[in-house]
Amino acid sequence: MAQERSRHQQQIIRNYYKNRDALSLQKLQEQVTELYLADGKRRQQQWKRIAAHLEKLEVPAEHIGHLVEKDDPALVARLVEKLLAKQG
Repeated sequence: MAQERSRHQQQIIRNYYKNRDALSLQKLQEQVTELYLADGKRRQQQWKRIAAHLEKLEVPAEHIGHLVEKDDPALVARLVEKLLAKQG
């Protein structure tokens, strides 16, 4: 049974998918900041979150693997800058 959505709900859903890349980039920026501050187990969790956001942004898996392997937040920050420039 598919639930019918109101016109307002349809507009919200449409806007979400229209701006999904921008939202992912914003969350990715926040995660990079957290990565700089994290250590130990928290750092591993941050990398998992970052990898998930990069996948949503369609970054190739081998590139994501390279970033995780290097464990360097500066590399991710540079990638975010490039993605922002490409989007803008």
